[in-house]
Amino acid sequence: MSATVGAWSFGLALAGYLAFAIRIFAAAMRNARARLLLAALVFTALWAACSIMVTLDGGPVAEIGVNAADALRYAAWFAFLAHLLAGEGDGVRRRYASSLVVAIGAVLVARVMLGEPFDELPGLGPRAGLVVGLGLAVFGLMQLEQLVRRVDAQARWNVKPLAVALAGVFGFDLFFYADAMLFGRIDPDIWLARGAANALVLPFLAIATVRNTQWTIDLHLSRGAVMQSSALLASGAFLLAIAAAGYYVRYFGGDWARALSIELVFAGVLVLALVVSSGRFRSFLRVFISKHFFSYRYDYREEWLRFTRTLSTESPGETLPMRIVHALGDLVESPGGVLFVRDDGRGYVPDARWNSAAPAAAAGGPDDSAFSTFLQRTGWIVDTAECSAYPERYEGVRLPSSVAAIASSWLVVPLISGTDLLAFVVLTSPRTHLEVDWEVRDLLKTASRQAASYLGHVQATEALLEARKFEAFNRMSAFIVHDLKNLIAQLSLMLKNAKRHRDNPEFQADMLATVEHVVERMNALMLQLRSGTTAVENARQVDLCAVVRRACAAKSDARVPFTIDAPGTLLALGHDDRLERVIGHLLQNAIDASLPSGAIDVGVEAGERHATVRVRDRGAGMSAQFIRERLFKPFQTTKAAGMGIGVYESSQYVASIGGEIRVESEEGTGTCIEVRLPRIDVAGSSAAAVIQEQVA
Repeated sequence: MSATVGAWSFGLALAGYLAFAIRIFAAAMRNARARLLLAALVFTALWAACSIMVTLDGGPVAEIGVNAADALRYAAWFAFLAHLLAGEGDGVRRRYASSLVVAIGAVLVARVMLGEPFDELPGLGPRAGLVVGLGLAVFGLMQLEQLVRRVDAQARWNVKPLAVALAGVFGFDLFFYADAMLFGRIDPDIWLARGAANALVLPFLAIATVRNTQWTIDLHLSRGAVMQSSALLASGAFLLAIAAAGYYVRYFGGDWARALSIELVFAGVLVLALVVSSGRFRSFLRVFISKHFFSYRYDYREEWLRFTRTLSTESPGETLPMRIVHALGDLVESPGGVLFVRDDGRGYVPDARWNSAAPAAAAGGPDDSAFSTFLQRTGWIVDTAECSAYPERYEGVRLPSSVAAIASSWLVVPLISGTDLLAFVVLTSPRTHLEVDWEVRDLLKTASRQAASYLGHVQATEALLEARKFEAFNRMSAFIVHDLKNLIAQLSLMLKNAKRHRDNPEFQADMLATVEHVVERMNALMLQLRSGTTAVENARQVDLCAVVRRACAAKSDARVPFTIDAPGTLLALGHDDRLERVIGHLLQNAIDASLPSGAIDVGVEAGERHATVRVRDRGAGMSAQFIRERLFKPFQTTKAAGMGIGVYESSQYVASIGGEIRVESEEGTGTCIEVRLPRIDVAGSSAAAVIQEQVA
């Protein structure tokens, strides 16, 4: 049984030190410290291997090997500590030489210990080997004491795990040799436990190499692995304590002992399940491990990936503002918070909350204004308790009532984009105590900048959509106003002529028809205003010749005569009223550009796939540059009372039904405008249907 226990004990040490040595082998060529550390690990693994041979065989060769390996591992550790004590100053060579002398001396001591260390040695008296072993352990502890004492206070944190590990090794050997000298014999149980004791210090050595990267290369100790291992270790210790209590009750509890022990174990498992599932316990364990096992509190890669994932992953019922509060809260173990967003005219108002009660709206008072100005100017992370107790630390700024009213408010994190304060987040108290140091503040500042960019992008998108809605509404309003202007012109002309022809029955009938037409057009405009800029009905079959004749009749009282060539019937695709407005607008432009002695030719022509309406005047004409750069642009006009919207609206409508408007003009000669529309033949077939499908 002792051989089996010893084999497992020293086998654990052999596997651990050998794996550690392989891990840092690649760094051994980097510097002397890495080489000395590698030597110490290799000799410790060799000592563990020889100790296994002693437990299984116990022959003289195995005993000589274990004594020599023990001396060599002491020598390597002494040399490593001496090199650390030497530092990197001018005297490093001299001090390193002294460390080599110590190492050589330790090896020479091994020559004395080649025999059985616990028997009397010739010429040295009884217990000589015990005295030498005890001296080596004491010397090692002295070196550790000098290392901890001499190291700079700022760097002491780096060597603390190493000091704990080697203090454990040398201290256990001191206890081992002292017990043997006191009782005159070795304790086999203590000797068998030496292997496991040396293996137990390996985690501390690993932490020391993580904190001192010059000893090794890329030795990364995962925070997740440490947390899981620590949680497992704590769970195991708890279960062992429950088991020990159960055994005690079982053996000393009388008749009810067995039942009570079972109930105790069951209750312990329930408590363990409750603790493991507790967010507060996980937060406490995470903060404790980050604080005591790592040089930096956060694994920034993992934290940034988690933060970005929380911001970008959409989930039902959780908006982006809620995800921002969630992501910032996870960084500092905060279970909830509230996001305040800037609202023009009301200051910063609560916009979203995560695991927090709805706060009162911001009052917009002087405290609110001063607080938001302070956040925008400084970008500080504000501790609410500190700000309330010591406002002078925050330039006398006081918390707004809306922030102070939030239960368990803890930190205020500003979301700044550029120099603009878009919003700020109020986080509630963490699940476990977390010291807000420079590292926490820097992480929150960096994360808040990222969150502000997300929020700013969303706000800019919403503002763009709103601007486009207003743009569409304004464009539609411009079209409506332009059409109303034409209708008002018709009514004005009718009223002007009514004074002379009010007793004429034909004029009265024409006036009623004009009023009826205007009412229909205005109702159509109101319907278009409610439904949008597109036509209420789909394009349909239209008699283009009849539309042209009606448009010309509406302008028949103009000062410029028309020549109309629109006989018979020609079917095209469109809307009666819209096409009449388009042609009427072109006729009005031709009238405005012509002299009283001029003439306007209007004609309709049938093509293979299109029907064309041509309006030609002999007026002032237009330059090629005006046609190219201004004619079809909105709000571009040469008329004193014009709006510059008619040609643009006409071209947009004609293009929407698959047609086009062509313009030929020369200054001083006149202008010819053609409106080409999809044609429908008399048989009802459909060249226009094909064109309309292509447009759609």
